[in-house]
Amino acid sequence: MPKINASTVAEHRAQQREALIGAAIDILVNEGAAAVTPAAVGARAGLARSSVYQYFDSSPALLSTITEEAFRRSNEALTRAMAGANGPLERVEAFFRESLRLGAEGAHRPAAALVNAGLPPACQKRLMELHLEQVEPFRTAVQELGVPEPALTADLIAGMLHTALAAVENGALLDTVTQRTLTLVRGCLTPAGGTGRASEEGA
Repeated sequence: MPKINASTVAEHRAQQREALIGAAIDILVNEGAAAVTPAAVGARAGLARSSVYQYFDSSPALLSTITEEAFRRSNEALTRAMAGANGPLERVEAFFRESLRLGAEGAHRPAAALVNAGLPPACQKRLMELHLEQVEPFRTAVQELGVPEPALTADLIAGMLHTALAAVENGALLDTVTQRTLTLVRGCLTPAGGTGRASEEGA
């Protein structure tokens, strides 16, 4: 691990904690939840196990923190992407575009690994809460469009996103998948199935 340079003790501790979280996420994604232990995380981050205990006192504590971090960074990116959108359709498009970009970068892999990780009930509950928080702006935008059966429509369109995410995560071209997905989404959300904004860029 690169040497941590910080001007204050607080900054140094924040950087160490971030390094430990990154190491824990890497172990989770590549080796599974059972491998996320203080000893393994410390070794991956280049820190003694005793140093890890200054931040996380157990494997469940590490997994609980990962659960939060798996969504925090992507949620912040999605919020920024949607902030500049003009109207609900643009917000939906921004949500899809940024979700696919994050997927291509592997940002969704920690959350996906956690789903099947056999987490403690409290972590499972929090994981579901964070997922609902993430998709709520998208679902709200769909409802604002006034489409029939907005909840069902949002679920169906979310299925398109999941399929598109799987494609980019498996190596399909991000621009191609994004353009095709947004074309289908516009067709579902605009009157009479029209594209509505066909002249705009799709990626």
